[in-house]
Amino acid sequence: MREAIESRHSIRAYADAPISPDELSWLLWATQGVRKLGFAVGSERTYRSVPSAGGRHPFETYLAVRAVKDIEPGIYRFLPIEHALQEVDAPRDISSEIAAVCRNQKFIEKAAVTFVWIADEYRATWRYQARAYRGIFQDAGHVCQNLYLAVANIGCGACGIGAFDDIALSRFLGVDGVTLFPAYAATVGKKK
Repeated sequence: MREAIESRHSIRAYADAPISPDELSWLLWATQGVRKLGFAVGSERTYRSVPSAGGRHPFETYLAVRAVKDIEPGIYRFLPIEHALQEVDAPRDISSEIAAVCRNQKFIEKAAVTFVWIADEYRATWRYQARAYRGIFQDAGHVCQNLYLAVANIGCGACGIGAFDDIALSRFLGVDGVTLFPAYAATVGKKK
């Protein structure tokens, strides 16, 4: 564990190589995976691979895929209970578009996949009202830290991204930017 923590750093240069579906599956499980389903306080809940304030798990994971074997480039949404991907946008190369809405950070164009965690305001605010936003952003840190740790054993690197145009990224992903809004993003790619 010490080695994983000491070797953790942001990687912004990626090899021009795809990641495998199994590697993507591992990263999705590590960041938003469902360990089990259960009931608490009279409702169904998920127990996931990351901690979340009050067990709210307020995120929808969107992926801007550029280079994953056997998956067409495009925008996908992760369905954690089914552990499946749902196509959001027609398959196309979106690498320059995702880089543009992330303040023209060119390294994003070379990432195999860019994760964007969209916060669902209601999941947290119904319980915690105004304090919910603190939990949402704390949870974003937990999710991205798990990504950093998970890439280490598959020959990949990651880079968390907080610099993006909120409105443009929301439009790009087809969310309203108010009740569903981008909280954090990160790139993943094979290390050079």
